[in-house]
Amino acid sequence: MTGETVLQTERLTLRNWHLDDLDHLASMNVDDEVMRFFPDRPDRDQSAQMLARVMGNIQRHGFGFWVLERLEDNAFVGFAGLLHPAFHTHFTPCVEVGWRLKRSIWGQGYATEAGRASLDFAFERLGVDQVVSMAVVDNLPSRRVMERLGMTRRPEDDFGHPKLPFDHPLRPHVLYRLNRQAWAQGR
Repeated sequence: MTGETVLQTERLTLRNWHLDDLDHLASMNVDDEVMRFFPDRPDRDQSAQMLARVMGNIQRHGFGFWVLERLEDNAFVGFAGLLHPAFHTHFTPCVEVGWRLKRSIWGQGYATEAGRASLDFAFERLGVDQVVSMAVVDNLPSRRVMERLGMTRRPEDDFGHPKLPFDHPLRPHVLYRLNRQAWAQGR
């Protein structure tokens, strides 16, 4: 399954990972701006472990975070897709939509485009009833993407990320949701 195209949008191919994607992933994972809302900057070995987990999730579930390649030049621009969060809180188990993009392509609508394709996959192919997305409270760019995707936030859903210590500045998170009916109405 690794390497095949999963989805295609107007400007992107969402595909499974190749082992040679590690250089791109590792480079993105140490970019301080890309990772400013994440507690760690994975080094190359940690990025390789991440790549193995992502590839394993895709093989196990038939979905995961897929590589984003720009159609015009096949350039790696990041990843996006769906996953089951690996922690327990008031809204899990669930399917989450998420993304991480190279800084050089921010602000061009790629996250929204990939997020929309991922949501279509979740609702049309997987038949899920709801998809969530989450971000650090101050991550306004990701929150704007969630809103452009039609996702909504209820403040009572906000939570402290259970994998971070209580006093960690990145612990407070917002939760956005989109159910099948709202997705269908927004199409």
